[in-house]
Amino acid sequence: MIDFIDVSKSYGKRDIFDHVSFRINKGERVGIVGPNGSGKSTMFQLICNEISADRGEITIPKKARIGHLHQQLDFFRDTDTLISFAGAADGELPKILERIHQLEAELAGSVPEKEREALLAEIGHLQSVYESLGGYGMKHRAAAALAGLGFRESDLEKPMGAFSGGWQMRACMAKTLLAEPDVLLLDEPSNYLDTPAVEWLQKRLRSYAGTLLLISHDRFLLNSITGITLEVDNGHVTRYPGSYNYYVREREERRRHAEAAQENIDRRKEQLERNINRFRAKATKAAQVQSWIKMLDRIEDADVPGDLHFRGAIRIPDPPHSGAETVRLEDVTFSYDGKRNILEHVSLSIARGDKIGIVGYNGTGKTTLLKILAGVLAPVSGTRTLGHKVVTGYQAQEFAELLTPEMTAFDIVKNAAPGTVPSQRIREILGAFGFSGENAEKQCKVLSGGEKIRLCFARIFVNPPNFLVLDEPTTHLDIAAREALQQAVRNYAGSVCIVSHDIEFLRGTVTGIVEMRSPGIRLHCGNYDYYRERIAAEQSAEKASGAEIRPPDADRNAKDRRRERAKKRQEMSGEKKRLESEVARLERLIEDSEAEKARIIEALSSPSADADFGTLRKNLSALDAAIADATARWECTASELEAFLEAYNALHEE
Repeated sequence: MIDFIDVSKSYGKRDIFDHVSFRINKGERVGIVGPNGSGKSTMFQLICNEISADRGEITIPKKARIGHLHQQLDFFRDTDTLISFAGAADGELPKILERIHQLEAELAGSVPEKEREALLAEIGHLQSVYESLGGYGMKHRAAAALAGLGFRESDLEKPMGAFSGGWQMRACMAKTLLAEPDVLLLDEPSNYLDTPAVEWLQKRLRSYAGTLLLISHDRFLLNSITGITLEVDNGHVTRYPGSYNYYVREREERRRHAEAAQENIDRRKEQLERNINRFRAKATKAAQVQSWIKMLDRIEDADVPGDLHFRGAIRIPDPPHSGAETVRLEDVTFSYDGKRNILEHVSLSIARGDKIGIVGYNGTGKTTLLKILAGVLAPVSGTRTLGHKVVTGYQAQEFAELLTPEMTAFDIVKNAAPGTVPSQRIREILGAFGFSGENAEKQCKVLSGGEKIRLCFARIFVNPPNFLVLDEPTTHLDIAAREALQQAVRNYAGSVCIVSHDIEFLRGTVTGIVEMRSPGIRLHCGNYDYYRERIAAEQSAEKASGAEIRPPDADRNAKDRRRERAKKRQEMSGEKKRLESEVARLERLIEDSEAEKARIIEALSSPSADADFGTLRKNLSALDAAIADATARWECTASELEAFLEAYNALHEE
């Protein structure tokens, strides 16, 4: 399908591709991975003939239609409506429609009968072609695609110029996908998407029938969609017959084998060098020495792949101790303009050690909720209560704006330090985030996106928090850096609240999900996979319940419907039992703890001669914290069970 044959491409003295050859077969789904700046986007530009190779050949079938979603916006007129822009996806459809309109205009005039028949025949043919290409259903498909990407129905007739750059990129994605090209090139398609839109894109791409090439740092998309991985690095392209996880395993195995081979080569070289040095001066060994020298010159080093692991350290310091409850929102309402409430009657409790992910469509208030939790914004009504000895560390989405371009990394952290912190301590903190030695003197204007976010983390942790609030922390990070940050957050002992569109990052870090249901929220006490399973179960229950109130089809009787409901109840019964068991367990825990607390209070009020008051008070304090934590979790799980039972019981209703 697509062949790169001995292709080379350079910019100045830097080789992007050095005699690269590989093939992408028809229908393959290929993930393109590699460090930032390695040449992934250049590969797409070569395929689309936007730039030319310095040497070599790139072959693509002549009639293949290529759809290319760039990282930058495609051209559009600001006055184009959203629906017309997305619906003009296929280049042939507008031309056919325009020709039909021209022919209809001619028919409206005075035309001889013979010519009229010819015009009608051509219109009929064009209408058949237009229908076969899906032209008559294009507006409906465009509306469905735009809805999947988060647009509201009221947005469809708005001009493109009314949307922000991120939403315009979504419209460009819808247009590219709707074209159904033979070859689809997507360059970081999830950069501007929230988690629901990423999941919609994943489902949409899984049903795509053509050849897909995907450049992405999103491991969720790479693992769930692609079956081939091309690694672009140091001028070379290496093909791996599997998804991203397969690629990581195989590459690591290949690296170990190459390192072992290199060790053998090094030993062989050392042996030859010793022989040459030992016998160089002996005339009787001159011929043998020359033979060894030639042999040494012919030995080639093994091709050892670089280490995939992130080279800049991310080591989050241990948090200071805090109370059992980190932060509590009670009946919080917030509005920016005093007219439209972004949040309304929101209540939420986050306990020590909780790791909460906040998900939902853009515009539903995720960042606003995060800022209220961090104390950056104050509620219009309701209260925010911070726990005992809680120290908040907030990383904004626009973190780069916090960094003055001319300041050094050392200056940034020093200015953020509370009071007088020794220079050596500041350098230790910088070193923990990959800025050791001379790197601490780098100016912010020369830092990469990944370096900037690491510097912002160092800036936060110069005063170690126990409540970490992160808004899109993986932005500008490559896959290796995302994995390192994910590991650091997972091992962090403090409380964390995260807004992120990186599904794999959320799956690897959070233990609870706050779902934005504007203007309110809904808490799910489980990881991201549990949250998705629960949503899927509820949607299935809603469909089953909806089927009950519709008239039965001619070929379905009541027995079939009862069988379907019974099957669905059986599928949901496992989750029902789990929630009921957890509620009962927490109730027993609270009851036992309260009984133990009563015994300690009794012992303190009627002390015996051998009573250890210090231990009793310590145990009482620990019990208070445990009861508060268990009560918060009981409230969460009980609410979750109540909502689940509503969907479950709907299956019983006739």
